[in-house]
Amino acid sequence: MKDDPEVNKPEEEEKEIDLLELAYKLWSQRKLLLVWCMWGAIAGLIIAFSIPKEYTTEIKLAPESQGTRMSFSGGLSALASMAGLSTGSSSGSDAVYPQLYPDIVESVPFATSLFNVPLTDSEGNEYLLRDYLKKEIKKPWWGYITGLPMRAVGFVLSGGKKKDEVDTIIITDNFKLTPEEMGLVGMIRSRVKASVDQKTNLISIETEMQDPLISAVLADTVVKRLQDYVTDYRTNKARKDLDYAEMLNSEAQDAYYEAQQRLADYVDRNQNLATKSAQVTKDRLENEADLAFNVYNETAIQVQNAKSKVQETTPVYTEITPATVPIQPTSPKKGLIIGGFIFLAFVACAAWILFGTPLVSEYKSKVKEYQGNQETSQEGNEGSPERGEEFPADKEKE
Repeated sequence: MKDDPEVNKPEEEEKEIDLLELAYKLWSQRKLLLVWCMWGAIAGLIIAFSIPKEYTTEIKLAPESQGTRMSFSGGLSALASMAGLSTGSSSGSDAVYPQLYPDIVESVPFATSLFNVPLTDSEGNEYLLRDYLKKEIKKPWWGYITGLPMRAVGFVLSGGKKKDEVDTIIITDNFKLTPEEMGLVGMIRSRVKASVDQKTNLISIETEMQDPLISAVLADTVVKRLQDYVTDYRTNKARKDLDYAEMLNSEAQDAYYEAQQRLADYVDRNQNLATKSAQVTKDRLENEADLAFNVYNETAIQVQNAKSKVQETTPVYTEITPATVPIQPTSPKKGLIIGGFIFLAFVACAAWILFGTPLVSEYKSKVKEYQGNQETSQEGNEGSPERGEEFPADKEKE
């Protein structure tokens, strides 16, 4: 059965009337709304200018392509990459592929390795990163207020004595970090971030600091440390093979030189002998020298092959967006903060006008009604005779 348009029409009119009534209430209190919005703008200005400026530096890297060998599995990986999927095996047997780089940057050993990085700010002051984070990072005024209890507790636990801090390189035990070092790790994680584009495998490194020069220098340092970490991992096996080949080559060289020396000494001592036994001994020493030379030659070739393998497994990165000193701060976004506070003030005032004021009026009316009932009951009690008191009419009858 179809709905009757004549039946639904009154409901729609009631809804429209309600909306118009709400709009009229807000318009009638437009001065109050304007005042609240002005106070919201003032609060937004105070908050926006209390937050310290932050400068962000971004570096984009293109890692070495692992898909140069065209194969069936490589073709499937390329198709999956085009579809926005990651197979996790783009680097063959390599366990450190680009998707793990963010986890490497957020790891505790990587963060603690940045503690002693030397930095220079825009004014020429030199710091270690750990000292800069502890002493030079500014907080908004409410951060100092909320941090007073913790500072008071630390002051009491230290016996009221200040520690003499010196900017020196401190060795950190990653297995057992102090609470202060864990706090520094958290600050580094919040200010140094890495991300990977799943489709293109582009690596983005972002650093956020309150000084533009420190932000750029730290970003460049993080990129170099990340490249060194991945390079050390990928070339670990090749470098071990190279060390082993060099050891064998050194031993073969010593054996070859010893065989040569024995042959030379024997020839010098037996120049005038023409016996068969002397000739056999000379031939044996020559064969030993030739064999030692062949071994030495083979190990030398292995050393060259190992060096080539190290060079082959060393990854190459291309900086698409190099580090540059930022000019404009990226935060705080003052316009967004002020606009947000104005919007919140408008919503709060509108809620007060539409819902708060009627509730308060209703509460006041109920209170007045209750007080009126109390006064009426008290007057009635005062006008009624007490127990044992006779009414005037009874007295007249008597």
